[in-house]
Amino acid sequence: MPSASPRRRSPSPLTAIRADREAGDRSGLARLLILFLAAVTLFAFGASVMTGAADASVGNLLRWLTGTETTDAALSLRDRIIILDIRLPRAVLGLLVGAALAVSGAVMQGLFRNPLADPGLVGVSAGAGLGAVVTIVLGTSVFSGLFTLVGIYALPVAAFFGALVTTFLLYRIATRGGQTSVATMLLAGVALAALAGAVTGVLIFLADDKQLRDLTFWGLGSLAGASWTKIAAAAPIILASLAVVPFLARGLNALTLGEAAAFHMGVPVQRLKTVAVVTVAASTGAAVAVSGGIGFVGIVVPHVLRLLIGPDNRYLLPASALLGGTLLIVADMVARTVVPPAELPIGIITAFAGAPFFLWILLRGRAQMGL
Repeated sequence: MPSASPRRRSPSPLTAIRADREAGDRSGLARLLILFLAAVTLFAFGASVMTGAADASVGNLLRWLTGTETTDAALSLRDRIIILDIRLPRAVLGLLVGAALAVSGAVMQGLFRNPLADPGLVGVSAGAGLGAVVTIVLGTSVFSGLFTLVGIYALPVAAFFGALVTTFLLYRIATRGGQTSVATMLLAGVALAALAGAVTGVLIFLADDKQLRDLTFWGLGSLAGASWTKIAAAAPIILASLAVVPFLARGLNALTLGEAAAFHMGVPVQRLKTVAVVTVAASTGAAVAVSGGIGFVGIVVPHVLRLLIGPDNRYLLPASALLGGTLLIVADMVARTVVPPAELPIGIITAFAGAPFFLWILLRGRAQMGL
């Protein structure tokens, strides 16, 4: 009898992923990276709740939450306030804001078809901040009806409209004949941010002492004012925007070939652009309304992921949400612990990391981008 041929071993998942990547298919690597980022996000979230200048017992909190101990000794009032009312909402807000800014950057880069589009760099965040400042300074007199109508959502709604107007103007100025000029986009963004800053300066000049204390929150961005009320105001808008984004992935992938090619592939280009602009404005506006101006998250996160897993937005967008949330949580932990008991504005941390990276992108790609 002929001897049975030996069974072939099926390749391990890592071997298959490596072979697919060598063949140009990075989808397996992208799925693996998303799972890894989900685990890292959970770890960073837990570390954020455990980390701080105050010595609050997280072990007692866990025993209290699981019902192992229900006495006051299990969780003192001080620990409960520090963990449940300060650290936990701060970690939740950091996750939401980081995801919103990173995904907004990825969507803008797909819409404008270049890696330099970012809500902070092209003036969208400045427009959202202007909308929020207008509401803070003039809300009780001019926009009292808005507060009555939408309540705690007044600030995110005003920031959304500021971001929406800025994004629309930027797209109209930078796009001509279906092509977006990188240089025009950056210069228009600088001009729009300067104009928004000038109007903001006038409003600060008109503000009273209480409003000035509120407006210091916008200087460099911070999560110090995190509360469950702010989360209730921003979370529905951010989560709704993040829920819409996966449906844009196919259209954004087709858009890399140009608007004409995307249209012939069956993509409703005009509707895609409208939904993308509104989604970016909503998520950026809600994020800026509760955290102030935090820069460079939207350019660093998508660009790093694009180098690792490629430009496929089906994987790039969810990975950006996870890495953006993790990055902001980690930056917030650094801001809270580097100079205890005081804390640095989180915008300083992201600028230290993001500005050199942005310069590297410019130096690396200036020949291809015509800069």
